[in-house]
Amino acid sequence: MIEAIINYEFMQNALISILLASIVCGIIGTIVVEKKLVMMSGGIAHASFGGIGLGFLLGFEPIIGGLAFAIISSISIVTIKRRTNTASDTIIAILWSLGMALGILFLALTPGYEPDMTTYLFGDILTVSKVDIYLMLILTAIILLSSLALFNYIKSYLFDEPFLHSKGVNTLLLEYFLFILIALSIVILIKVVGIILVITLLTVPPAISKLLTYNFNMIVFLSSIIGIILCFLGLVFSYYFNIPSGATIIIISSICYFITALIKHKTN
Repeated sequence: MIEAIINYEFMQNALISILLASIVCGIIGTIVVEKKLVMMSGGIAHASFGGIGLGFLLGFEPIIGGLAFAIISSISIVTIKRRTNTASDTIIAILWSLGMALGILFLALTPGYEPDMTTYLFGDILTVSKVDIYLMLILTAIILLSSLALFNYIKSYLFDEPFLHSKGVNTLLLEYFLFILIALSIVILIKVVGIILVITLLTVPPAISKLLTYNFNMIVFLSSIIGIILCFLGLVFSYYFNIPSGATIIIISSICYFITALIKHKTN
């Protein structure tokens, strides 16, 4: 394994993507779990499939199309929810299905052989390219710097939004901004575990962290560390046993969560 990391670029890219994905899991995953936005994140992830299909149809980088659709979907969810009486789960379900349907339609219209969508749907950390790494670096930097700059506002938004609004903070603008950060995070994770499995990787590390501590700052930190460990274990198992990396990461993550929850229950 160490020899492969030293000699092969794809293994180096995989390790870098693990680090970047784990930072995202720590910061945005904690926001998603604390604000109960798990299903919304799944809706945005699936809606991004339409942009990926459009990328193949028009001949540009598919993940850029996925990013655009993810951002549009996140903004749409906030706007429709705020301006109508429609329940957010209804909006999410519509965008979830619409994004997948558009992706299928665009792929069917793509000339030539239909592209293999396995890595986008289920992830393959060993196929992460240099271009993917550069994009992930940019998006992670945006997420990290923005979260650090607005950290206290984000904490207040998560735990006492009315109080934050009473202090004169534009909570609507902050909500739009956070939803866009969630969209950016999902795009980062798509290449690691895929659209179908992205919800689990975004939520399991913070969920495990919440079983270990009640301190918000520590939850964010532990989530990143746990994310690194889980992704690395998944990479090792998938490399040695020649099995899909995305599915392996999710299986290991889920097992670790249930073990941690069981130990927590037994010790209380």
